[in-house]
Amino acid sequence: MRSGRMTIGLYNSYDPRRFREAHRRALARAGPLALAFDANLALFGFPFPEDLRKPQEVAHWVADTTSIGNDGQYLRDLSMAGRFHLFPYPGRGFSPQLGRMVLTTCRPISDLGVGGVVDILRRGESLCLLFGLGPHGTPDKAARPIDDHLDVTGSGHSLETCTAMGAVVASVANVLGSQ
Repeated sequence: MRSGRMTIGLYNSYDPRRFREAHRRALARAGPLALAFDANLALFGFPFPEDLRKPQEVAHWVADTTSIGNDGQYLRDLSMAGRFHLFPYPGRGFSPQLGRMVLTTCRPISDLGVGGVVDILRRGESLCLLFGLGPHGTPDKAARPIDDHLDVTGSGHSLETCTAMGAVVASVANVLGSQ
């Protein structure tokens, strides 16, 4: 049985008008993670320069300014494979092409758990694991409509975004591959 597609979603909770170094670092780390664990990468509300409109342009621009991920080559590879996507902030909800939204949080309303995420994928349903990028995580306005939550620690411990991305994606991939 073919499993659904997993997408890493990064929601910009930093400055919505200016691209900052924190944006660059998170993106440079998420690209290799997505490539290594066969996931897509979707960005929401990132303030890229206006002359960058396509994912390949963004990937090359970020890759030229980082040493992370084989000097940015992994992000370029992801974009060339058509697995890197750019979206504005979701006004009326997230794009249905990403599948079921799962909010990654240390304060879940109801915790789906890694096993629940794997069950969704095993049923052939795609999903997007949403990470809030910024000191306050995903804002309530974006998080409120998402019913499925995941606390990868199972104990409410808050993790830095890039640490959480690695823990969540590796945990899901590990359980998915072991069953």
